[in-house]
Amino acid sequence: MQQFNHYVILLLAALTLSACQPASETSSTTNQAPDKPVESAAEFVERIQQEGLELSKETGAAAWVRNTYITPDTAILAAKAGERGLEFESAMVAQARKYKGSEMDPKTARAIELMLRGSAAPAPDDADLRAELAEILTDMEGQYGAGEYCGSDGTCRQLQELEKILAESTDYDAQLEAWKGWRTVSPPYREKYQRFVELGNQGAQDFGYDNLAELWKSGYDMDTADFTAEAKRLWEQVKPFYEELHCHVRAKLGEQYGADKVPADQPIPAHLLGNMWSQTWDNIYDLMEPYAGVASLDVTAALEQQGYDELKMTQTAEGFFTSLGLPALPESFYKNSMIKKPRDRNVVCHASAWDLDNGNDPRIKQCVEITEEQLGTLHHELGHIYYYLMYKDLPPVFKGGAHDGFHEAIGDTIVLSMTPGYLKEKGLIDNVVESDEATINKQMKLALEKIAFLPFGKMIDEWRWKVFTGEIGPDEYNAGWWKLREEYQGIRPPVQRTEADFDPGAKYHIPGNTPYTRYFLSFIMQFQFHKALCEAAGFEGHLHECSIYNNKAAGEKLGNMLAMGQSKPWPDAMQALTGQRDMDASAIIDYFAPLNSWLKQQNEGRQCGW
Repeated sequence: MQQFNHYVILLLAALTLSACQPASETSSTTNQAPDKPVESAAEFVERIQQEGLELSKETGAAAWVRNTYITPDTAILAAKAGERGLEFESAMVAQARKYKGSEMDPKTARAIELMLRGSAAPAPDDADLRAELAEILTDMEGQYGAGEYCGSDGTCRQLQELEKILAESTDYDAQLEAWKGWRTVSPPYREKYQRFVELGNQGAQDFGYDNLAELWKSGYDMDTADFTAEAKRLWEQVKPFYEELHCHVRAKLGEQYGADKVPADQPIPAHLLGNMWSQTWDNIYDLMEPYAGVASLDVTAALEQQGYDELKMTQTAEGFFTSLGLPALPESFYKNSMIKKPRDRNVVCHASAWDLDNGNDPRIKQCVEITEEQLGTLHHELGHIYYYLMYKDLPPVFKGGAHDGFHEAIGDTIVLSMTPGYLKEKGLIDNVVESDEATINKQMKLALEKIAFLPFGKMIDEWRWKVFTGEIGPDEYNAGWWKLREEYQGIRPPVQRTEADFDPGAKYHIPGNTPYTRYFLSFIMQFQFHKALCEAAGFEGHLHECSIYNNKAAGEKLGNMLAMGQSKPWPDAMQALTGQRDMDASAIIDYFAPLNSWLKQQNEGRQCGW
């Protein structure tokens, strides 16, 4: 799964993604009347932006070094920088609330509205508690990044090595050990997470929200109850298709491992789906391939055979964006990014895009491996980078995605255009096979990534929202997690789990405090975006056959939307790109129509559901 480090960007690296970022200690309310601001709203917005940019140079550098050099020293630096960021944010929100309901121009009103949404980790209005929150966030992310599991044979493995076992092995017990092993990393910070929830909720209340769940749901230009209903509606659109895919995958896994290990009427054991978190299933495509040997899709083998390295992989991803007429990456991108895992130190390998120095220093952090999955991840991360580049000249407060799902969807929209025709043009497959069987194979591989992900993308924040509201208490963190995983995904733990475990914390976004609904929304919208860009490109044919590679008309439409940033409510940006003002999953059903029909035929006579 391609990720984006929003904790760092939102909290520590200037007024970029949610417009509620850190600034300097000079932004205190000293010399201001407690109930009436002495500045106009427009003057306040301008001052906050300038102060935020100044502090961001320090906080962004501290966060980057912490992620690329995990040591006790960098933990101290990052925590202190984070503390200053939290202090600034608290003061900013307190001041911004004074302007609520005042007369102001529309641009200023939008800026104030964005500021009042807060960040993913709002700090309490107390210096000691701010320091504690900054330390907890830094420590949890650092423990995750440095995590490793030492097996009975004395061999210690970090996450990438354990992931490889799950991705490549079909040894039930070896996969089980890797799965259990990684989940030994998270229990040590379970209590810290509980304390984070307490502090985050207090910060949200100081910002004027009931709890952190309400604050998180407030960032979508709609009432929080309406947003909750909208997310549910989108899931209901795709749920029947997911259930067909789940039914077929479970049946095939039962054939591989035996009905005793994968019963036909129960959830699937979580360690058999080729991914540490069972979030995407494309690593088990070889077990699921509908028509063996039809239209080889082994891009990884081609990358290895042709001598691709981390740099060439990244340049290939850049080449897709520039083919659309978007600008080349600045020289500093390649100079300052980390695209290869260092051998001499611990780093947070979790892929992320960074917008440092007010758009003048965009970079990515990714431990690139020479695989098809990592090539897709690079396109995802460059989607963020091109968003940064296109809205670079906006005022800082408007630098961000129309909503956070937009930011996540851009690179993945491009990946949908990596069709067999595109891959052949790049020399990554030999031939484009046009047949019904080839289509089903291609769609199966993509569905194992995209459709399998949807319920996972939905349930992570369902769990956190329940944690933040108290519906799931600290004594049932793990039980509540697995209840939702079974409900949404039809997945179960392969061995008994207890409250001594902290399985949610084995997923980066929990200790990294990155909201996750954005990914669910992005997996919906990327197909909606793809359909609109194919129409802009003048493509006529089946949606799954379309590639916008080298099409300047599609690139212009995409670039114009990116340049809007978050200066307007997201329905305006959606309309600019698609002509619609709502998010809509119908393009997914259109795209996968051949596979959906095939799955229904395969599942006839099977016992589906769980």
